[in-house]
Amino acid sequence: MTTMEITIYQTLLPHDDPDASLAFWRDIFGFEVRGDVEYGGMHWITVGPSDQPGTSIVLYPPAATPGLTDDERRTIAEMMAKGTYASINLATTDLDGTFERLQASGAEVVQEPTDQPYGVRDCAFRDPAGNLIRIQELR
Repeated sequence: MTTMEITIYQTLLPHDDPDASLAFWRDIFGFEVRGDVEYGGMHWITVGPSDQPGTSIVLYPPAATPGLTDDERRTIAEMMAKGTYASINLATTDLDGTFERLQASGAEVVQEPTDQPYGVRDCAFRDPAGNLIRIQELR
């Protein structure tokens, strides 16, 4: 079997308020803005850590997804409002410091730093669109 050279380039997270999402990811997480596109009344924002230029998060309007029915759009909006639609896992070497900084910023805490029974230590927050952000401690 031959191996493929492949990397993770972008992940997508929905947003329902581009200004709130931008402020969260840029001002609270400190990610740099790599792209900011408005088209057809919709807004896409690409952000990422400055020391990882090859990896980005695209904050996108879920209404832009082709082929969705009105019922599906309503379901997505309901799931986003409950915080059950999308998630991302991040990692840090300083979980407690990261948690304290995010908590002090007013980010919605879902879980304080916890030693999980499956061997990781992590915490969790929600962004303004309800996306679950789990942050794992690198050991």
